[in-house]
Amino acid sequence: MGLGGISPIQLLIIFGIVILIFGTAKLKNFGGDLGGAIKGFKKAMNDDEDTSESSSGEARQIESDGKTDAEFSEQAEQEKQN
Repeated sequence: MGLGGISPIQLLIIFGIVILIFGTAKLKNFGGDLGGAIKGFKKAMNDDEDTSESSSGEARQIESDGKTDAEFSEQAEQEKQN
């Protein structure tokens, strides 16, 4: 038994029918598009992780100055008013 009760011969028949319907050129384009989408998704996830790491680094820098985020925000507002 194969995947979910589908035998390997049945998978080959399904694959053959898909090739006849769509053709190899469309399947090649579809594979390239799918690969590009996955690559873009992974890149976006990595960029998101990098952004969160840099923002936590900024928070550490603020804390190292001896100020909390609330005190820092209050000081920024006071500087805007002056």
